Amino acid sequence: MNTLTTRQLKRFARYEDVPATYVALCQTYLPRPLHSAAEGRAASALMESLAGFPLNQDQADYLEAMAHFVDEYDRAHQRPLPKASASAVLRSLMEERDMSAADLSRVLGGSRNLGSMILRGDRSLTVAHIRTLAGHFSINAGVLV
Repeated sequence: MNTLTTRQLKRFARYEDVPATYVALCQTYLPRPLHSAAEGRAASALMESLAGFPLNQDQADYLEAMAHFVDEYDRAHQRPLPKASASAVLRSLMEERDMSAADLSRVLGGSRNLGSMILRGDRSLTVAHIRTLAGHFSINAGVLV
């Protein structure tokens, strides 16, 4: 039996290459529950190759069925993302906005050394700091806790 992991799926570069009927699409790859990461990647690649085309009803139904199985697999095998430290989140937010330690001090309204001290770990963020930063960066305060 040809399995998804041992055969190459056809990717559709042009709309003219996409089978017009649900049955013809199923002959390319039969939508079914996914059991491995390789099957998930292959099914996702096939879906991506259909995206962006003006699909007829059969093609749209096929894409919906594929999406269902990929989503079901992803939900069942979802791994929680590791929680980033408040320091790492703050550094990332500052880097995105080209902020310096002095800029951080100005945002927090403290001494000019406050930003440097927080970034070095000499000072911890207070609740007031977290509220101020959450407002400044338009983020949920919980990511800085």
